[in-house]
Amino acid sequence: RAKVAVHYNTSTDSANKVVKEIVDAGGDGITLQGDVTDPEVCRSLVRDTVSHYGQLDVLINNAGGLIRREKVENITEELFSQVIDLNSRSALIATGAAVKQMKKQGRGGAIINVSSIAARHGGAGGSVLYAASKGFISTMTRGFAKELVDDGIRVNAVSPGVIVTPFHDRYSSPELLEKFRATIPMGRLGESDECAGAFLYLASDQMSSYVTGQILEVNGGQFMP
Repeated sequence: RAKVAVHYNTSTDSANKVVKEIVDAGGDGITLQGDVTDPEVCRSLVRDTVSHYGQLDVLINNAGGLIRREKVENITEELFSQVIDLNSRSALIATGAAVKQMKKQGRGGAIINVSSIAARHGGAGGSVLYAASKGFISTMTRGFAKELVDDGIRVNAVSPGVIVTPFHDRYSSPELLEKFRATIPMGRLGESDECAGAFLYLASDQMSSYVTGQILEVNGGQFMP
């Protein structure tokens, strides 16, 4: 059965709901709180997971956000740091901590990063900085896949398209979402559950043992690499 440490920063109720769903499905779950823009929090999340469960087999780097939409002439050093710290540095630090543990265990592991379709097309509507931070994630995925292959650690990424989540509730107007929808061959926006299979596939040694360094696109055909 799956044993899952669910990280959150401020969404306490949502995190508790996820853990309840895990437990109700026969798994085991705990919540861990922390702001991953603090590098020490990234390291402590790995330590606390190992302290509770005794091992770490899979890391999913899912923390991220756009912060706010800004045109290039309005991007400040502060906004740059906020976006990069949240989307890029947190994944880098957490990956480093997880790799140390996985190497110590000596039986490999799986790291799954979350990129974005924006990393492919550069973003739109004031989201270029966010897109660039996700481009870092995609490049990091490929580079670490090669670096860690001899340790049996597979590194891949899931790259969602336009998925109906609180992210777009916060940052995208209905008009912008309609423009996105019009570019999607399936003719609709995606649901978060439609990404779940990609993560399960990449986490499973049985299903994806020969898969590393890949960016798995989940976007309704909006982008076909």
